[in-house]
Amino acid sequence: MTTSNTGPLTVASEDIAGDPDFRHLSTIAGIAVDLRYATPNNFIGRDLYSPYDCAWLHVDAAAALARVVVWLAGRRPGCTPLVLDALRPQRVQQQLWDALEGTGLQMYLAHPARGSIHSYGMALDITILDEEGRELDMGTGFDDMTELSHPKLEDGFLRTGALTAAQVANRRLLREAMFQAGFVGINTEWWHFDCGDRNLVRQTFRRVL
Repeated sequence: MTTSNTGPLTVASEDIAGDPDFRHLSTIAGIAVDLRYATPNNFIGRDLYSPYDCAWLHVDAAAALARVVVWLAGRRPGCTPLVLDALRPQRVQQQLWDALEGTGLQMYLAHPARGSIHSYGMALDITILDEEGRELDMGTGFDDMTELSHPKLEDGFLRTGALTAAQVANRRLLREAMFQAGFVGINTEWWHFDCGDRNLVRQTFRRVL
């Protein structure tokens, strides 16, 4: 694990490209990338990342993602991990938080003061493309802020028919791929995974501003 106990615990977005602690997504073979916050295709409706390139992960998370690729190729040949969000600078986390103020939906975000694990390059939003390059049906889209997105509620939704057996199986495939590589899921978003313990990450890794 690469940490930064001896230096400052923050780094500017514009300095990532020359930093050995970070790896560009283009160097990870076998993945597809569609960073939704770098496009208008997100719940804010505009590009939040320009002019910065946010297609980066901490080297630890990048190595874990490479293990996901290998595992998935063995379990479901022809399927591809699709990265929807990786490094999310602190300034963008603040914008997302502010956009949800007063909506009752801020529970879906880490408070900017505490810091999202995305801002350390140690979290991924991810799904899977099938053999035809289509996203597997997970029952909701990315950033769907309803209970239907909650992994902890899937069994109940399966019983009521709100989620199909195929949709839940697709989510379980994604979780199995991520968990075996060392990622950890959360209860409220089927697409979000942290690389390791979030408290340790906040204490020892550098946050990207």
